[in-house]
Amino acid sequence: MKTIVLKDDDISCAAEAFLRGGLVAVPTDTVYGLAGNALDAEAVAKIYEVKGRPSVKPLILLVADLDVAETVCAEIPEKARLLAKEFWPGALTLVLPRRETVPDIVTAGGDTVGVRCPNHAKTLEFLRLVGVPAAAPSANISEMPSPVCAEDVLAYFDGKIDYVIDGGRCSLGAESTIISLAVEPYKILRHGALPEAEIRRVLCD
Repeated sequence: MKTIVLKDDDISCAAEAFLRGGLVAVPTDTVYGLAGNALDAEAVAKIYEVKGRPSVKPLILLVADLDVAETVCAEIPEKARLLAKEFWPGALTLVLPRRETVPDIVTAGGDTVGVRCPNHAKTLEFLRLVGVPAAAPSANISEMPSPVCAEDVLAYFDGKIDYVIDGGRCSLGAESTIISLAVEPYKILRHGALPEAEIRRVLCD
């Protein structure tokens, strides 16, 4: 396989490969993600294989907006809507009850799913082109440093994935903050680029 780096504006070929079950590295505001069709269990399995990621670790889904999130989340409570309105697109992942349409491999068999709308124009365009959520952990070998530019991705996966969409250097360079709203009170599962104080400000905690 030859990995193609896309530096221009036409990313339709990457979208087509993705919908055929291929893997595409995409830029975000945090780090580059390794994207596969979240509704295609075989594509998701490739992500785990290429990354060397343990199958017990669930994957975050990238979505174009809250409407797409509703296709994979069984419930989106008011607190989640408030946070999405304030911080999406951005560095916040919301963990919510999943729909049955989400393959078990995405959630490692769990009953929740993490969703995020990334703040990067090229990846938002890509998500709108494909029309489905993308399972997209960081585009690195598991336990290795997360990639913040296309060159970092190639160092890990050249010849192993279909495309890298080169969107320049990631503006934040740190993973998203993950909050579970499937429990009460909410729980921060990973501290990341968005400070917890900002979350508490919106939720009036």
